[in-house]
Amino acid sequence: MTVKQSPAWQALEQHYRAQISNLDLRQLFDQQADRFSSLSFQQPGLLLDLSKQRLNQQTLRLLIQLAEQQGLDSWTKRLFDGEAVNSSEGRAALHTALRAPRGRDNLAEGVSVTADVHANLDKMAGLVEKIHNRQWRGFSGKPITDVVNLGVGGSDLGPQMVCHALEEFRVEAAADLRIHFVSSIDGSQLAELLKHLNQETTLFILSSKSFTTIDTLANADTARGWLEEKIDNPAILLRQHFIGSSANPQKMSEWGIDPANQLQFWDWVGGRYSLWSVIGLPIALLVGMTGFRQLLGGAHQMDQHFQTTPAATNLPVLLALVGIWNHNFLGSRGHAVLPYDGRLKYFPHYLTQLEMESNGKSVNRDGDRVDYDTCPIIWGEVGPNAQHAFYQLLHQGTQPVSCDFIAPVLRYRENTAEGTGETLRQQQSLTLANCLAQSRVLMLGDHALSDQERRKLTRNDQRYPGNQPSSTLLLQELSPFSLGQLLALYEHKVFVQSVIWEINPFDQWGVELGKQIANKTRSAIDQPDYRFDESSTDGLLDFIGQIQADAQEES
Repeated sequence: MTVKQSPAWQALEQHYRAQISNLDLRQLFDQQADRFSSLSFQQPGLLLDLSKQRLNQQTLRLLIQLAEQQGLDSWTKRLFDGEAVNSSEGRAALHTALRAPRGRDNLAEGVSVTADVHANLDKMAGLVEKIHNRQWRGFSGKPITDVVNLGVGGSDLGPQMVCHALEEFRVEAAADLRIHFVSSIDGSQLAELLKHLNQETTLFILSSKSFTTIDTLANADTARGWLEEKIDNPAILLRQHFIGSSANPQKMSEWGIDPANQLQFWDWVGGRYSLWSVIGLPIALLVGMTGFRQLLGGAHQMDQHFQTTPAATNLPVLLALVGIWNHNFLGSRGHAVLPYDGRLKYFPHYLTQLEMESNGKSVNRDGDRVDYDTCPIIWGEVGPNAQHAFYQLLHQGTQPVSCDFIAPVLRYRENTAEGTGETLRQQQSLTLANCLAQSRVLMLGDHALSDQERRKLTRNDQRYPGNQPSSTLLLQELSPFSLGQLLALYEHKVFVQSVIWEINPFDQWGVELGKQIANKTRSAIDQPDYRFDESSTDGLLDFIGQIQADAQEES
């Protein structure tokens, strides 16, 4: 029996048909005037409002019963106890241990990992201090001015997202340090960047869990070739201009990374959960180790909340269950993440990997095909841009879409440039007004207008149906600690949904297959007579081969 045939799932389907299917959000607010007080939940510095979701208290009770039926408490304990919850690869998923404080004995499959975690954080702190103090010198003796992170996926999306979000928390020691991110395999991104850098003062971070990722290693080879234009001594080149962050120290050494410059994490850290590890070196370079530890502290606070709080008031559990309700019972196939703060520009992109790589599965933990939908399509953009891009579809399109609105209430006052405080406060008020207004219109449609204003809407293309569900997350302010809370909140949301859907959120075999086929296809491009016996790819290869041959002949 799958979860879809289970008593708790069937009870929710019956509840939807009997109580919710014919109700819209306006009616739900009419029935329950105090919806906000009963459907909003708080943690220090964070508020989650679910009152604009198309559900009632009975819906939440039934959703919690579904979580209980699926053994959420047991799975959560297994996660934090370091058991092999990544069943297909036979290993733990203990990213929570990366942000646990010293003194807590965290086990991965029965082995303590706490000492190793903090030893590598301490080693990273030493490298950060050396770069900040201008003691790390390039081959000519000049201090490092530019750091280039070479990574892809979790080794790029997470650190880049956090660095952009926390730029205003840049420490004084990093005032003149420029941090860059390169992930594109085609070379264009790195080639353009290298035009503006100096070999004498550039340091590269090779970030790769396996240290076999072709995208990253191709860029690393390009970087090494660029440095060799000025540096004759390979040992100096590698020692002074490369740091490695990986779970594979042997491969780092084979590539030439000096052991003193190697930072390690472990196979029980998934790539999309790795920013809390030494993969977060660019973050620590920007905000300092104190700021980085504050980021870890916010995530740990959310870990504790998730681990110890009853489901009825547990923020990750509630956010996950509402997502299940929208996706599996109300039919929303898309979920938009809409931060109303430019600093969170890359947050939706980060979540696309976190959620869709984790839960984009059609096979359950037993290897059987599921008979229900799993992860929705995750997408989004900074709110003001999104309003002028795709909100038309949200308000008047044919697709049901659920939304998360995210906004900090205050700007961090200490980092406000002199003379801009009042202007920023006004802009923040305008931003918050837009955030609240858009969620209100999604809920009420044109009923958000006065009766007099509505009477002026004489054509159907001027009408807004409303009844689109959304959640709102308000942060007191965006800081390293609150960002850590926010990221861990979504990590645990993903885990809860995986438990409900009975899938493993910690593998990504679809990604691995793509890498394997890409390697074979590269061989086909290099060998013109190679054939796949499949007309489309063979035809494309013929076209590529002809273009390349013509270009070579012309040169």
